[in-house]
Amino acid sequence: MKDMKKGILGVLMAGILMFILAACGSDDNAADDTKKDDDNGDEPLHVVTSFTIISDMAEQIGGDIVEVHNLVPTGTDPHEYEPLPDDIKKATDADVLFYNGLNLEGGKNGWFFKMVDSVGQDEDRVFSLTEQVEPMYIGGEEGTDEEINPHSFIDPDVGIMMAEDMRDALIEVDPDNEDHYKESAGEYINRLEEIVDEYEEKINEIPEEKRILVTSERAFQYMADRFGLEEGYIWEIDTEENGSPEQIKTLVNYLTDHDVPMLFVESNVDERPMETVSNESGIPIFEKPIYSDEIGEKGSEVDTYVKYLNYNIDVISEGLNQ
Repeated sequence: MKDMKKGILGVLMAGILMFILAACGSDDNAADDTKKDDDNGDEPLHVVTSFTIISDMAEQIGGDIVEVHNLVPTGTDPHEYEPLPDDIKKATDADVLFYNGLNLEGGKNGWFFKMVDSVGQDEDRVFSLTEQVEPMYIGGEEGTDEEINPHSFIDPDVGIMMAEDMRDALIEVDPDNEDHYKESAGEYINRLEEIVDEYEEKINEIPEEKRILVTSERAFQYMADRFGLEEGYIWEIDTEENGSPEQIKTLVNYLTDHDVPMLFVESNVDERPMETVSNESGIPIFEKPIYSDEIGEKGSEVDTYVKYLNYNIDVISEGLNQ
C-alpha cells in the first residue's frame, strides 16, 4: 500500500514538474516572440532634434512610428547649449539626428557637432534641414565680419523646404516606412503652402507705407525679404552690447523718417531696450510678443510650428494695420 502511495505521489510530482517546465517554456517563447517583433520594426525610430521647431516637425511627419528627443528646450539659447547627460545618451542611440544649420548651432565647431563627434555617431545619420536655403547675411559693419543669419525658418516657404528635407532623410534611414513619411509629409506641406498664401494675403492688405517690421533683433530677414516688408531693428547680431545707447539712437533716427505704426518685441529678449525706443519715438509696442527662435511650451498658444507661423502673421497684420 505504501509502495502504491509512493507511486501515485511520484506521478503527481512528475506531472507538476512537467507543467512548470512547459509554462516556463511558454514564457521564453513569448519573450522570443516579443524580441522578434522588435527586430521586425515595432521599435520606433529614435530621432534627436537640435531645437523645438525641428522637434515639432519631426513629430508631425514621423507620427507614432518615431520617438523624438529634443535637445534645446523652450527658453534656452539654441546658439550656445551644453548637452545634458540624457542628451548624450539619446544622441548615442539615435537612428537619425536633425539640426537647422546656417550656423544656428554654431556650425561645424559648435556644440551640436562636438556632441555628435563625442558620441561617435555616424555622420550619414546627421542631417541639416536648410540645404535648399540660400543664406542671408548680417553684420559686416564697423570692421566686423558678416555672419549667416540662421533664422530662415521664420519664413514659411523655408518651412516647406525643411519638411521636404526631413521627409527625404527619414525615408533614407527608414525605407520600410516610406509610404507613411510621404503621406504625412504631404499633408504637412500642404498646410504650410496654405500658410504661405495667408502671409501673402495679409501682408498685401497692409498699406504699403506701413509695411515696416521693427523688432529687437534682425531675426526676420528671410521672411521680410520674401514677403516685401522693410526691416527696422535695434541690433543685428546677439552680443553683450545688445540695446546699447548708440543702437537705440540709430533706430529712433530711422523711425523719425518712416511711418511706423507699431513696434514688436520678441518673446525671448529683454523688453527694456525696445521700451526705451518706444518712449523716445512715441511709437507703441504691440501688446503681444512676436516669436523668433522657438515655439512655446506644450499647451501654449504657439506649441507647434504651424501655430507659431499663424500667430506671427496675425500679430504682424494686426500691429501694422493700426
